[in-house]
Amino acid sequence: MLNRLWVRLSLIIVGVGLLILGSAFTIEFASRLWESQSPVSLEQEVAEAIGQLPDETVARLRERMAQNATRAATTVIISASIIGVVAGVLLSRSLTAPLQKLETAANAIKAYDYKQRVPVEGSQELVAVATAFNAMAERLDESETLRRNLLADVAHELRHPLHVLQGNLHAILDGVYELSEAEIGRLLTQTQHLTTLVNDLHELAQAEAHQLPLHLQPVAIGELVKETAVSFKPTAAAKTITLTVELLGAMPTLQLDPQRLRQVLNNLLSNALRYSEAGGHIVVSVEQQPPHLLVRVRDDGQGIAPDKLPYVFDRFYRGDTARSRGDGIGLGLAIAKAIVEQHEGELTAVSAGLSHGSTFTISLPLR
Repeated sequence: MLNRLWVRLSLIIVGVGLLILGSAFTIEFASRLWESQSPVSLEQEVAEAIGQLPDETVARLRERMAQNATRAATTVIISASIIGVVAGVLLSRSLTAPLQKLETAANAIKAYDYKQRVPVEGSQELVAVATAFNAMAERLDESETLRRNLLADVAHELRHPLHVLQGNLHAILDGVYELSEAEIGRLLTQTQHLTTLVNDLHELAQAEAHQLPLHLQPVAIGELVKETAVSFKPTAAAKTITLTVELLGAMPTLQLDPQRLRQVLNNLLSNALRYSEAGGHIVVSVEQQPPHLLVRVRDDGQGIAPDKLPYVFDRFYRGDTARSRGDGIGLGLAIAKAIVEQHEGELTAVSAGLSHGSTFTISLPLR
């Protein structure tokens, strides 16, 4: 409680106020004391012992008591002022020191130094501000890292098909290759790769900005998941992989974009088939766990290493057990996650490690 800034300020103000009131009471007490020792009272108490005091003596006594009262009041007021000034200086220093550190760190952030952090110390309010600032700096640092990685990855993805196109076209112009139908097909494949990359980047940007067009409509979620999974059974059978669909309990109708949800399921099922060995099993289950509906795609394939699991939804991320260059450009899971989040849901991944399979879970709100 005493660590809160407003409590400290209140205590200082109350303390200074009490000192000022104390000085006022001291003056009042001295005044009343003098009144109680008025000449009439003095005559009654002193006259019996030493007789009538002269007026000059009474005047000196009155003056001395007044001086003592004034001196006492002045001492209290000066003490209160000194204490107030010292408390104010200490409080201002405790306030301005963290703020100066915050200003220095903010200027560093302004200069694109996102590694700057401020010490989390001081009153509760200052601790809250410092914590929020450090969280913001951490987020900016992560965003800057992702931005740089994104630019590097996009350049890398563009470079390969462009080099193939340029090399083959130069070879055709130099007469090394003939402009055959097969060569045209290879060139077309590279242009399709470029088109896919551009479209996926555009779609990801829209989804992450929550601007992806969604055509919401009532969807029987159980039927949609079942139909999508069944469409992968021929591919699974070709790899001797068992694909099972489990609809657990009553299946609700949700307001979704069916095309986008199929896109997410297609990505998850494609990955499950890609990283499952012959004779493996894939289970797609749907169940209600209010207030959410859970769609799980579980496989017993290659699994994901613990150190790579936090990055499976990053753009262009490809781990040995997460994504393959030959089968995609590393945007599928990032797009899937953004689509689910635009439906106010969540897409998560868990794995016990390599060779222990993985489970991807779509969590959608029941409404």
